[in-house]
Amino acid sequence: MFLTLRFVQLAVGLFLYGAATALQVRAVVGVSSWTVLTQGLEHVVPWSFGVITIVSSGVVLLFWIPLRQKPGIGTLLNALAIGPSADLVLWAVPEPEGLLPRIALFTAGLVLLAVATAFYIGAGFGTGARDGLMVGLHERLGWPIWFARTLVEVTVVVVGWVLGGDVGVGTVVAAFAIGPMVQPIMPLFRRFPWSPERQARTAAAPGVSGAPAAPHAPAPGP
Repeated sequence: MFLTLRFVQLAVGLFLYGAATALQVRAVVGVSSWTVLTQGLEHVVPWSFGVITIVSSGVVLLFWIPLRQKPGIGTLLNALAIGPSADLVLWAVPEPEGLLPRIALFTAGLVLLAVATAFYIGAGFGTGARDGLMVGLHERLGWPIWFARTLVEVTVVVVGWVLGGDVGVGTVVAAFAIGPMVQPIMPLFRRFPWSPERQARTAAAPGVSGAPAAPHAPAPGP
């Protein structure tokens, strides 16, 4: 039962991720950082946008090796599910007219992106290639989630811009805002009863399954 609920959480999170990406595209106030990079690479290599996206995902996964991140089924589904959900929302949501509606749509997409990121990562099936960098830097180097995400986003934007990608106001806002937005939301989606982290804590709790209570250990130092 819990495994089924985790898959549901993963599927919903990935769908929302694609929907959030589509809303930002429809807002037309600046593409996301990774899209800037893909656009820049189109000026360098004779490949289509989709091929570059697939290849760049593979390259990003190579950076997982020193960070000791392991791909999971969520990593594969991330690559397969986000595109179709984005296409669906792009078909359903028209491009708004006027600056204020565009800003509102972009803001909604940014908030939804933060929620979707925490949602699908919290399912515990592995992160997408790009989000895995954020998690790996956090776990391996001890950097806060917001700092790791912001560093990755800004680096990608700068490289993409140098290569000729399009950068707008929305790109800058997303690069600096998405990390701090994900940071406080992430723990919330790891507290569901079916969360693997919560189940692990429950199993390790004193007295569970007849296990003897462990002696109190001092809190770790700073």
